[in-house]
Amino acid sequence: MNRHRYLRAYMAGSVLPTIFLLVAMVAFTMVRYVYDVPIPIERVIVFPMALVPNLWGLWNMLYVLLTGYRHVPIGLHGALLLVLIVPIGFSVAKLLGFALPHHFLGVLGPAAALAAYYLLWKYAVNFLNELLEIP
Repeated sequence: MNRHRYLRAYMAGSVLPTIFLLVAMVAFTMVRYVYDVPIPIERVIVFPMALVPNLWGLWNMLYVLLTGYRHVPIGLHGALLLVLIVPIGFSVAKLLGFALPHHFLGVLGPAAALAAYYLLWKYAVNFLNELLEIP
């Protein structure tokens, strides 16, 4: 299966965050409208719904491109995606007036995200790449 290598890489990279965000959006909608919990999620959900799956797909395409030149472990490559996502996310949150934590949880969140991205890329995205026979 040597045809459309980068298209397969994009699909393998974008499937996981798309499924996760779909489940998260259903959960937030249920909590917001069924149980009447006032969570203003609609102000910030557009950013991850629109940008994150596309960035994951493009980042996986970049990984496939770079494997021909040098080997970077896929987990490390996936964790480096946060270098793009975190500044963009903080900027969007500031522009929308969303409160950001300024205590130790503000440091713990990015550290947990870094570990989660590393593990998701190492196991889930790598599995999908192998499943689609992407070298």
